[in-house]
Amino acid sequence: MPTKYPFSAVVGCDYDPTTGSGLDDMGLALVLTALSPEIGGVLVRGEKGTAKSTTVRGLAEVLPRIEVHEGDRFSVDPRDPAAQSPDGPFAGEAVTRPVRLVELPVGATEDRVLGSLHLEKALTTGAVEFEPGLLARAHRGVLYVDEVNLLHDHLVDLLLDAAATGQVSVERDGVSLGHAARFVLIGTMNPEEGELRPQLLDRFGLTVEVAASRDPASRVEVVRRRLAFDRDPATFAAAYASRQAALTRRIAEARGRVAEVLLGDGALLKIAEVCAAFEVDGLRADIVTARAAVAHAAWAGRRHVTRADIRAAALLALPHRRRRNPFDAPGLDEDLLDRVLGDDELPEPPPDPSGGEDDGDEAGHDEATDAGHDASGPPADDPSGPSGEDVEEPAARSEEADGQPETDGEGGTGSEDPEPELGHEPRPAHGAPPAGEGTVHRAATPYRPRLLTVDGVGQGSPGRRSRALGSSGRRVGSGTGTGSLHLVQTLMAAAERHASSGRADRTGQRVVLEAGDLRTAVREGRESNLLVFCVDASGSMAARRRMVQVKTAVLSLLTDAYRRRDRVALVSFRGGAAELVLPPTGSVEIAARLLDELPAGGRTPLAEGLLEADRVLRRERLRDPRVRPLLLLVTDGRATSGPDAVERSRSAAAHVAALGVPSVVVDCEQGPLRMGLARTLAGHLRAEHLPVGEVSADGLVDVVSGRVA
Repeated sequence: MPTKYPFSAVVGCDYDPTTGSGLDDMGLALVLTALSPEIGGVLVRGEKGTAKSTTVRGLAEVLPRIEVHEGDRFSVDPRDPAAQSPDGPFAGEAVTRPVRLVELPVGATEDRVLGSLHLEKALTTGAVEFEPGLLARAHRGVLYVDEVNLLHDHLVDLLLDAAATGQVSVERDGVSLGHAARFVLIGTMNPEEGELRPQLLDRFGLTVEVAASRDPASRVEVVRRRLAFDRDPATFAAAYASRQAALTRRIAEARGRVAEVLLGDGALLKIAEVCAAFEVDGLRADIVTARAAVAHAAWAGRRHVTRADIRAAALLALPHRRRRNPFDAPGLDEDLLDRVLGDDELPEPPPDPSGGEDDGDEAGHDEATDAGHDASGPPADDPSGPSGEDVEEPAARSEEADGQPETDGEGGTGSEDPEPELGHEPRPAHGAPPAGEGTVHRAATPYRPRLLTVDGVGQGSPGRRSRALGSSGRRVGSGTGTGSLHLVQTLMAAAERHASSGRADRTGQRVVLEAGDLRTAVREGRESNLLVFCVDASGSMAARRRMVQVKTAVLSLLTDAYRRRDRVALVSFRGGAAELVLPPTGSVEIAARLLDELPAGGRTPLAEGLLEADRVLRRERLRDPRVRPLLLLVTDGRATSGPDAVERSRSAAAHVAALGVPSVVVDCEQGPLRMGLARTLAGHLRAEHLPVGEVSADGLVDVVSGRVA
């Protein structure tokens, strides 16, 4: 079996048994969830190449071994008399084995996750037997979902429900069965590839933002360790064996203390005050913070929850819950947190009637490091650990990016940028006009759009907007193409062929399956769409009230696209040219930032804007013929840049119309005297015409809902 990179060798998780420190935010969150799976799992968000997967895969190696019955596929605890396995009863002694790390592929089906009928036995013997899925295999272990933001939403719902309840019920294909599914749920994701919708984000207990260190010494240490591991994995792992064993012992001891930690009324009141101060929705934040604080106290060797435990728990449990807008930057105001917590230590709750004394050695060194993540910071003499400023890296990266020259040939922030991290932060200087030539107005609070639905049934990428045939969703029929097996229809096809062949008259003749009998399930789910925003940023649009109104309407659609996993592109035209401000991307957050900083001023190169949008649409159609785009042209219809501007704009509109792409022209012309140029343009474009005064949470969404066929 290949040697895994040791958990304690990851810079930031290099646990030091002599001081009990060395865990950064990510390492601490993983350990706390391992101590108390009821916390609800950990979501790790960060840029590529930050050792997210390496750290998670190494976690299982330091978790204590578990006892199971020999041959039990459901891994119930032999010491728990209430635990029942569908494979039971068992004879013989229990055995011990390492904790499993079960990885859930992004393309997994519901049958694979929940389990289903044992196909081989059903076809050969006719027996109805349940084949356990990944959730059963992950019981009392770790369930890891890499790129969880790309997983089908109904599977994410299923995983989070199982993680919250600890149970799985299966009612399908003639099988009625329930089993325990108590596991440590860990998801990792790169926000550049799209976000989780807020409802799912809230279901993760803890969340951590990770970024590559900008400290040269730390980066050198990362490279040195990785090269040493690749050169000789066994020797490298042996060098960290003692640290791994010490960390395993401490996790086992802390697990035993979790049930003994006292959570007094004073601590509960302080947790409620913190959650109220950050205006989180619902009470899930209070519950998760309380559980994480108890786990942190157990990890620190304390018998009751202190102010430091609440602070550490809040920093992990609240950042993803306090955001009121999907595009707000993550993070927590630590100054506000400290003000709410105050300087006074919480009163110690009444002693546990069962008695028991604190572990003086562990509690002593942890109380000495009681500032914030007392058990998680790197030792003072460890130059390889990450600095305490790591959580501020995204802001620092933004400052660095603002000072960099443009290198993208298309003037956008696409993947061709040789420094990808520079293209993933807002850059006000990008595409900005010379001083005094343009003005910038920010959007107001976006509307709350209704559910967007698209007419027809497509076959695009999985999402949450339009009806589509794909690999997920409810079964609506059967076919002979690729996909999951439709057992019932397969057997029916075999039976019909058997009857038509005349063999049915022969007594005892069994139905034999052939390749031509196989039927696959046709499923109807949801797909995402490509929304191409083509925004007029010329001088005629620069009036403050008009631009704010337009940006707010566009931002409302971006907010909805964020929730529905759409891809978006942003084209801007002003002065003498059009610019692809943002190539098609799943990171709607970037589009919202760029929209806010979009300047206005100069002449109106309408034809250039339409032709740039046409290039984007044609290029994306070649990349994925299944994509169903929608063009949103935001303009007053004026064309004032260059000779024959009006004729060129009409010709460009006809060129775009030939694509057959559904379009909407948002008419931004205002005032008592109107020329109706945008309405005329909509006719040439064969698009829906919508006056800007009617752009609202209901108005524009209604138009978009029915335009993509």
